[in-house]
Amino acid sequence: MINDIQQSAATRMGKSIDALKHEFSKIRTGRAHPSLLDQITVSYYGTESSLSQVANIAVEDSRTLTITPWEKGMVQAIEKAILKSDLGLNPATNGMVIRVPLPALTEERRRSLVKVVKQEAENGRVAIRNIRRDANSEIKDSLKEKLISEDEARIAEDKIQKLTDQYVKDVEKLLEAKEADLLSL
Repeated sequence: MINDIQQSAATRMGKSIDALKHEFSKIRTGRAHPSLLDQITVSYYGTESSLSQVANIAVEDSRTLTITPWEKGMVQAIEKAILKSDLGLNPATNGMVIRVPLPALTEERRRSLVKVVKQEAENGRVAIRNIRRDANSEIKDSLKEKLISEDEARIAEDKIQKLTDQYVKDVEKLLEAKEADLLSL
C-alpha cells in the first residue's frame, strides 16, 4: 500500500521533470533545433497539423533551420505560419526549401528568456509539491481507515519528503544548466 503510493508519486514527479525538460527545449538559446518549431501549426486540407507532420525540419548549421514541405502547395502556408508565430523568425523561401535563420539573441532578450525559464522551473517545483501533497493525503487517508499504523505513516511521509527534495534538486540542476546555456554567447 505505502509502496504503491511512493511509486506513484515517484512516477508522477518523474513525469513533471520530463515536462519541464520539454518546456525548456522550446526556449531558444540561439542554436537551431527542430523543436523550436514544435508549437507551429499549419492548415493542411482543412485541419490544423503540426509543422513536423507536413514537412521535414532539419538543422542546416548552428543558426539555420531548413524546412522541406512534402507538398509544393504547403510552402506559402508554412511561411505564413512561421511569420505569424511569436518566435520572431523570418523565413526565406528558395523553391521547395524554406530556410529559417535564427537571429543572434540580444542581452536583453537573454535576460527575459532567463525570467521565463525561472518561471517554468517554479511551475515544475509547484507540480512536484502538489504531488507530495497528494501522496501525503493518501497516506493520511490510509491512516484514518486504519490500514497503516502512525509509525508507518510517519516513515512514509518522510520518504515522500526525501523524494520531493530530490526531484526539486533535479529541477534546480536543470534550471542552472538552462540559465548557463542562455547566458553563454
